[in-house]
Amino acid sequence: MPFGYLFPVALAAVGTLFALRPVPFSRPLGRTSYYFGLAANELPFAALLWMLLFPTALAITDGDIDSAGGWAIVAVAAVTAIGLAVIAYRGLGERGRIERAMTEGLGADWRAAIDADLGAGLRRRRPWARILLLPIVKRRLDVRRVANLSYGDAGRRNLLDLYHHRSRPQGAPVMIHLHGGGYSGGHKNSQSLPLLYHLAGRGWVCISANYRLRPQAQHPDHLIDLKKIIAWVREHAHEYGADPSTVFVAGSSAGGHMAALAALTQNDPAFQPGFEDADTTVTGAIYLNGWYGTYFGQGPESSPLAHITPDAPPFLVAHGDLDPQVPAADARHFADRLRQTSAAPVVYAELRGGNHAFDLYHSVRFEAVVDAIEGFTAWVRTRERRAVAGQPGPRPTGLPLIPDAAVNAAQRRRTRPE
Repeated sequence: MPFGYLFPVALAAVGTLFALRPVPFSRPLGRTSYYFGLAANELPFAALLWMLLFPTALAITDGDIDSAGGWAIVAVAAVTAIGLAVIAYRGLGERGRIERAMTEGLGADWRAAIDADLGAGLRRRRPWARILLLPIVKRRLDVRRVANLSYGDAGRRNLLDLYHHRSRPQGAPVMIHLHGGGYSGGHKNSQSLPLLYHLAGRGWVCISANYRLRPQAQHPDHLIDLKKIIAWVREHAHEYGADPSTVFVAGSSAGGHMAALAALTQNDPAFQPGFEDADTTVTGAIYLNGWYGTYFGQGPESSPLAHITPDAPPFLVAHGDLDPQVPAADARHFADRLRQTSAAPVVYAELRGGNHAFDLYHSVRFEAVVDAIEGFTAWVRTRERRAVAGQPGPRPTGLPLIPDAAVNAAQRRRTRPE
């Protein structure tokens, strides 16, 4: 039995099986299914190349398959390749599904409605070189990471990393991202890095931050930390070329839960102890594979659903329909509730075959999401810019040009004294 050939094929086969049929976290093998299936689900091309094709070619060259056991492994590799092809096909269709979600949320002419200087750089082609050859390499030579800037008094849990283009363009919008980990683990510089590096390469200032974790911290401590980050951006981000009046918040899993809470509780003094007068308004929110319920059994006020109001900012929500940790039905419910109440646009993209933490790699799926986020933020920035100038801006069917509360918030950010 050629065990050197068996090992990568078996690993790919198990990962493919769990990618196609993930086991919910609540059941036995749930965590095993998740960890084995995630990479296969998001990196089917790499799995096909490095765990099936290359080992099979090497086994043939070495004469390792000239036995019943060797041919049995080849058969497993062939079936696994079919499964990976199905996974890849689902990922390749994501761009079209996301485009339809953008059209539903922003209107049929959403691309044409974006101001030329904001939409000129919107990507049209997939970055195949990265997807096929460097899916796990996040860094870019044109982006500088400024690590471990302090925004609070909780030591390393109150540190952030800042990403900016090496040319340091002025007037850059800001994207703040919070990592996942169930509020009990995780760290900055780990999730959504393809998004942060892409936007920084486009001239944004991006931030990935630590925050206090359980059990030492409890709700609303994590949310207070995010509010401190927003306040830090308003005070310091201009030093790196940012326009601190344009701030988007984003998060993955627990970080998405926190970002949504921050977007829905702007300037609420209850969550800003000691810095009640700081401006914590945001331009929009990005909710990736998030948690939508309450915080470890606390009251309903610990859920974003409890804070939805007509003046909520624009939201883009992306969630996988095979997420084993948070059912897609929860994401749909949140998006529906938000649409029913908020006067701002809501884009909901349900990702076919998407797992939890789909934002870790340069995958076909996440690159499509990155493109959508760039387009969504450009559309929102166009809308706000024109509203502040008193000009008509883009709007989805049935929505006002921009809510009065959002106009006032934008004006406050531009007139707030330093």
